[in-house]
Amino acid sequence: MEQGHPLPAPELAPILDALGLEFLAGFLEVELVRHPENLGALVELGHVYTRARLFEKGLAVDRELVRRCPGDPTVHYNLACSLALTGETEDALMAIERAIALGYDDAEHLLGDEDLASIRGEARFQACVRALEPLEKPPPKETS
Repeated sequence: MEQGHPLPAPELAPILDALGLEFLAGFLEVELVRHPENLGALVELGHVYTRARLFEKGLAVDRELVRRCPGDPTVHYNLACSLALTGETEDALMAIERAIALGYDDAEHLLGDEDLASIRGEARFQACVRALEPLEKPPPKETS
């Protein structure tokens, strides 16, 4: 039986992940220089910046996406995440409210998203969550 290459030591994993994110960000940046209209690449670049903890760059991408897609609730949700990660609480809450007004309706994701941890204790955030809770339906009427 041939000996395979050992897996990298656990301490190498974050370094390799960072290198992968850096490579992917560079690739997407070049794609956007060549094809600035590529919204898919722009969305992915925003996610990559956030995963790489380049929050200001991610925020700039999300602001550009809101400019290009003002009626998209997910774009506003992602903007709220970036704003929360950069400590802009008031603007993050406004972006969440706007996302919900535009149709964002995933309360479970809203509650579990660590990007929003800094605003989760805010009364307006809690009001947003309550707004997404399904209304209780009355029991069905019995028919004879």
